[in-house]
Amino acid sequence: MMKKVMKIEGMSCGHCQARVEKALNDINGVSAKVNLGKKEAVIDYSADINDDEFINAVTDAGYEVVSIAEKKGLFGR
Repeated sequence: MMKKVMKIEGMSCGHCQARVEKALNDINGVSAKVNLGKKEAVIDYSADINDDEFINAVTDAGYEVVSIAEKKGLFGR
């Protein structure tokens, strides 16, 4: 399982959070959780998915992707 963290601008309420979460989770092989307070999404994915797919999903939902990076867990896993 791979993990990425995406910083997102433009979310202002629970509806925004749910919309972004749905857009990301609609990508096959993705499980995403959006944190409105941190303005970020933590994306777990198993398939070989290009960052552009994540970015396009969020942009198409009407929000701005500020950054996307691999999330490193403890011990570099």
